[in-house]
Amino acid sequence: MRKPVTIISGFIALLATAGLACAAEAAGGAVRYMSDDAIGLSYIAAAIGMSIAAAGCGIGQGLGLKAACEGTARNPEAGGKLMVTLILGLAFIESLAIYALVVNMILLFVNPLAKPLL
Repeated sequence: MRKPVTIISGFIALLATAGLACAAEAAGGAVRYMSDDAIGLSYIAAAIGMSIAAAGCGIGQGLGLKAACEGTARNPEAGGKLMVTLILGLAFIESLAIYALVVNMILLFVNPLAKPLL
């Protein structure tokens, strides 16, 4: 019972504070850009996020491969079905790493608050 309450209260807190973070506006309606320090920190955050995503996907793929090898060793006739399921599972796990890569590329190159190059 404690875990769902914690999840729900965290979600409500996230929704309550998201508006404050997005509602900041400069005086006179001018566009506010990120400082150079904030841009550098977003690069660091993207690197840390991608490394965590890659590590998690690597662990997940290793566990899936281990289970498939054990299943094939116990029942060699089911090797074909296990291989199909393994490849499908590995594709799903790898898609998580690709999604993390896309989000990190957005953070790095399509940041709307970064200073324009011109």
